[in-house]
Amino acid sequence: MAVEKVDTLVVGAGQAGIAMSEHLTRAGIPHLVLERDRIAERWRSGRWDSLVANGPAWHDRFPGMEFPDAGPDAFIGKEAVADYFVAYADQIKAPVRCGVEVQELRRNQGRPGFTVTTSAGVIEADHVVAATGPFQVPVIPAVIPQDAGVAQIHSSAYRNPDQLAPGAVLVIGAGSSGVQIADELNRAGRKVYLSVGPHDRPPRAYRGRDFCWWLGVLGKWDMAAPNPGTEHVTIAVSGARGGETIDFRRLGNQGITLLGRTEGYGDGSLSLAPDLRENIERGDANYLGLLDEADAYATRNGLDLPTEPAARKREPDPGCLTDPILALDLADAGITTVIWATGFVADYGWIKLDAFDQSGKPRHQRGVSVERGIFFLGLPWQSRRGSSFIWGVWHDARHIAEQIAIQRKYMDYHAQAARQPQDA
Repeated sequence: MAVEKVDTLVVGAGQAGIAMSEHLTRAGIPHLVLERDRIAERWRSGRWDSLVANGPAWHDRFPGMEFPDAGPDAFIGKEAVADYFVAYADQIKAPVRCGVEVQELRRNQGRPGFTVTTSAGVIEADHVVAATGPFQVPVIPAVIPQDAGVAQIHSSAYRNPDQLAPGAVLVIGAGSSGVQIADELNRAGRKVYLSVGPHDRPPRAYRGRDFCWWLGVLGKWDMAAPNPGTEHVTIAVSGARGGETIDFRRLGNQGITLLGRTEGYGDGSLSLAPDLRENIERGDANYLGLLDEADAYATRNGLDLPTEPAARKREPDPGCLTDPILALDLADAGITTVIWATGFVADYGWIKLDAFDQSGKPRHQRGVSVERGIFFLGLPWQSRRGSSFIWGVWHDARHIAEQIAIQRKYMDYHAQAARQPQDA
């Protein structure tokens, strides 16, 4: 079988892969994008039915295209987001090949580049960009045994309330996914328990501006990556129903039973940490701190934005906060389903190179791997806080394209220098 050769191979055609293709095209770098499913497939089949983007349309997009038929402050549904990336790929004429799975990558021996084995044959590439993003393998901690008498699914497998068996639902994890799923189930009439860990809780909007705008003008999107091991921050925010600030006290007063972190399981009962109030008050401090910074910025710059004193009002503590539950018998609570909103881990098992640390995370500098010729795109905190967001990955892709162009120039010089004695 003939071996296909390409300068740069991009693995993945989600937001990262499409952004990478745009910048490679601009730089005049021949490339191919491989996608095992469809373009932006995770937005279609890896999300629940009612999901909308967590940022408004003016913010969560690429610079080269607006969302069609949507106002700037709209929160776009998941299918429309996927359609956007399909349309964007068509607009930039991205060389995407769908239905091809990358199975293995190895460095060539005695010559430059890599050999990539795929479900459709072998490809040799001088450079490879792993643009598979941060949401690869769902994480379900081994806490509740499979024979505990409850169904257990990851949030990525949740679609809507009707798919779940009758009974109460326990949602573990109160980031954007967990809190939105718990709220949807509660509104559908289900009895819901929500296990809340440490989190940040920004206002959805304040003084007439979305929190995405405030993070931008306050320079928070451009914060450099924190110390290793502290990169992940759970953020409770939602674009549902036109966007609203998450308030755990309000959710508790609306009927959701709030719990502390889930610590263990035994004899049919969950053990819960006594940290519910601490976690919620930490979120409150984050929320109020951002309001303070926003007020100071508005005053310092003379911005004519309406004040919003109501934003600082706090709802009464629900009973589940004043008298927290520390042990929860699943059967007595009527819980038939547990939804783990506990995130994902990356899977780079197909890359057979010494490019990862002991925990399996890429060793890189702004996406440039320690293994020359390998690049990563779409990682959380790849270069800044906004790296894993739609607009952030676009800027990171530009940097990687520049680095690939620089490497190509060195190799072009090498090829030219090698020919000179023969031409003399």
